[in-house]
Amino acid sequence: QVRLEESGGGLVQPGDSLTLSCTGSRRTTSNNGMGYWRQVPGKEREFVAAVGWNGGNKIYSDSVKGRFTISRGYGDSTVRLRMDNMRPEDTAVYFCAAYRSAVGGISRSGVQYWGQGRQVTVSS
Repeated sequence: QVRLEESGGGLVQPGDSLTLSCTGSRRTTSNNGMGYWRQVPGKEREFVAAVGWNGGNKIYSDSVKGRFTISRGYGDSTVRLRMDNMRPEDTAVYFCAAYRSAVGGISRSGVQYWGQGRQVTVSS
């Protein structure tokens, strides 16, 4: 039983910024990659961003590259996703993810643990 405790989310206007935070059980997540995925009803869960256990090896989906920034400390159990210049199409439930290996990636099968999800709505 590993819990990924998520915070943040809510309603923002287009162009605004929002930050999500996720903290996992230290024993399990401190040496694993972490990241965020998002999902809209009726669609597949979509990769957003990931970061390695040491705060390096950051990757982003093309849809958020240049607007979102993922970060974590070296061996830190907390990951943060800063979302800038948000668009209505960013509206989704965002799920924190802890990977099986030290480096996160775009494969859903590589995710070992999921958070419960946080609603993010971008609307004017």
